[in-house]
Amino acid sequence: MTILVTGGAGYIGSHMVHALLDAGERAVVLDNLSTGFDWAVPTGAILVAGDSGDQPLVARIIAEHRVDEIIHFAASIVVPDSVADPLGYYRNNTANSRSLIECAVKGGVKRFIFSSTAAVYGNPDRVPVGEDDPLKPMSPYGSSKLMTEMILRDASAAHGLAHVILRYFNVAGADPELRTGQSTKGATHIIKVAVETALGMRPKMQVFGTDYPTPDGTCIRDYIHVCDLVRAHSDALAYLRRGGSSSTLNCGYGRGFSVIEVIDTVKRVAGVDFRVERTERRAGDPAQIVAKSDRIRALLGWHPQFDDLATIVRHALAWERKLAVRRGEKTVPAAASG
Repeated sequence: MTILVTGGAGYIGSHMVHALLDAGERAVVLDNLSTGFDWAVPTGAILVAGDSGDQPLVARIIAEHRVDEIIHFAASIVVPDSVADPLGYYRNNTANSRSLIECAVKGGVKRFIFSSTAAVYGNPDRVPVGEDDPLKPMSPYGSSKLMTEMILRDASAAHGLAHVILRYFNVAGADPELRTGQSTKGATHIIKVAVETALGMRPKMQVFGTDYPTPDGTCIRDYIHVCDLVRAHSDALAYLRRGGSSSTLNCGYGRGFSVIEVIDTVKRVAGVDFRVERTERRAGDPAQIVAKSDRIRALLGWHPQFDDLATIVRHALAWERKLAVRRGEKTVPAAASG
């Protein structure tokens, strides 16, 4: 039994591969290394450089490695970029996923886990938002993921491809053992940006929009530790192996923090102050989105281990320091965490 992990050299994907190998699974990684890193793939996993939309390559991997399960992470994920380059996002996120799913069906793959996003909800009518609430994406990124959800469901109905769709909320943190973490230069994740600023790697950070209908005027998000997200994938795989029916599930904690609250937490944990610049809203950003997470807990028996913003920030800080050493970059001196 071999699991194909697309995007397995990236942030979330590399955590997943570590978890699979820790559990004694066999994994092959397909990644074009545009935002991932070969060194992030652990020893013991096979790395193939290429695109998930390359059907001859994917078909060959499925046949040669006897792949019967796929966990699909590979995607472009930056909301403002998707607004500027919608066709690129529909190609990479939707068209490539359609090609991958077709290969899965033709190759006899039995189970498929897809990393979707809370962006499919847009600006929800209620918070927390549940899986059955209206889907109104505000960006091509959200739309590209929603289209893939539809393709996967239709393919499942026609061909019996058992699947779980996991709608991620805001993923952050790093492996507590510091084997991998968010390593992309110029990443836009707020905790990553705030941590880099706290360590003196950025001169300042920006807050996009301070006039939202929230208590402090900044966007509110549900932040989930990457290791808890990976555990959700492992639990989803176990669920499908037990014969569970195809399902769509939110991945979040059910509690939100504003941008200002996140920045204050990073300052407190890092023990340093840093410059924050308030500027205009970005296109495609909803005011508030928090997960209703009772379904994933009930169906998969999922129990998060790192449901604490300060812990998420501590792990992100520790990883960023290690990454800086790897790159030969200087950071501000370590401070006692609070």
